[in-house]
Amino acid sequence: MNNGNWDGLLWLWITLAVVVFLVLLFVSAPYGRHVRDGWGPTLSATVAWVGMESASLFALWWGVLNAAAGGQPVLLPLLLWTAHYVYRAWIYPLRAHARARRMPVIVMLMAVAFNGVNGYTNGIFIGSGWVQENAFAWSDMRTWLGLCLFVLGAGLNIGADNELLRLRRQGGGYRIPRGVLHARISCPNYLGELIEWTGFAVLCWNLPALAFAVWTVANLVPRALEHHRWYLRTFPDYPRSRRALVPFLL
Repeated sequence: MNNGNWDGLLWLWITLAVVVFLVLLFVSAPYGRHVRDGWGPTLSATVAWVGMESASLFALWWGVLNAAAGGQPVLLPLLLWTAHYVYRAWIYPLRAHARARRMPVIVMLMAVAFNGVNGYTNGIFIGSGWVQENAFAWSDMRTWLGLCLFVLGAGLNIGADNELLRLRRQGGGYRIPRGVLHARISCPNYLGELIEWTGFAVLCWNLPALAFAVWTVANLVPRALEHHRWYLRTFPDYPRSRRALVPFLL
């Protein structure tokens, strides 16, 4: 497939992300604290999480190994993606101890498809000559800016995860989180992921990375808004000064 065909498909994929974003503003995805009946059979949330997040890692490597142009893989984005999904697919679910929770199978399958497409398209570009043609270099300021954003976002994401897992280990159901930017926003873990993948898109500077950043926004911004509304409904003493995702703004 030539670059023009790839670009056309990726722009369609980005357009679909915008449609999904608009839908998710009105229909919350039924997993985690928002799980509800009517979405068919379910399975262990831990098993589902490992499966759907592993799809992104395996698809990326499959794309790298099958890159059409047969170029030399660009190691930095390859390592960043791999590190993120080793944590997200295997380390985080085992730390979360969510074996008693359930997730609809249909939600897991949709996530596998989403992660598979994004992983494979990014793998193709990382593993082929197209990235090199896009002037990826350590001398390029985009490389350093993207890397700094990715590391900042990853640190924020993991720090927020640690706070939520600490509360979970205390037992007694959901509580109001208060550490790692939680004093300002309800979902610093989601803000961290948004910063991560924005940085990745800046670093790679290509359509697959941009598409994944747009999909991250489409999934996590509505999710953060729904989480924030849930906190306000659930806890009468929840701080009204907090925002959902961006301090003082959103």
